[in-house]
Amino acid sequence: MPWWVWLVLVLFMLVMIVSGIVYACLHGYHAFKDMAKLGECAAKRIDATGKPLPCQNENDTPFFTRPLQDAAERYTNAHAEVIERREANRNRHAQQWAQWRHFND
Repeated sequence: MPWWVWLVLVLFMLVMIVSGIVYACLHGYHAFKDMAKLGECAAKRIDATGKPLPCQNENDTPFFTRPLQDAAERYTNAHAEVIERREANRNRHAQQWAQWRHFND
């Protein structure tokens, strides 16, 4: 083989090695950023577990002795919380799918 063929092969090999290193470094950097976000999120949640829950000063008398309006308000509030949780779940689900949809872009 002529010398210039070997030169082309060596240059091609060096270009491929350098591009592989650049590719690995970029993906490693992005993975590090994602892990940092995950760690930050986990730290916030762990810190939140150490905080005391707010004390509720509700009427502790039996429910059947209270006016019917109290039960209706309590049911309405509980149902509103259920709807909020479902909506938050849908939003988280949509965000996750959007992130997965563009994962390889």
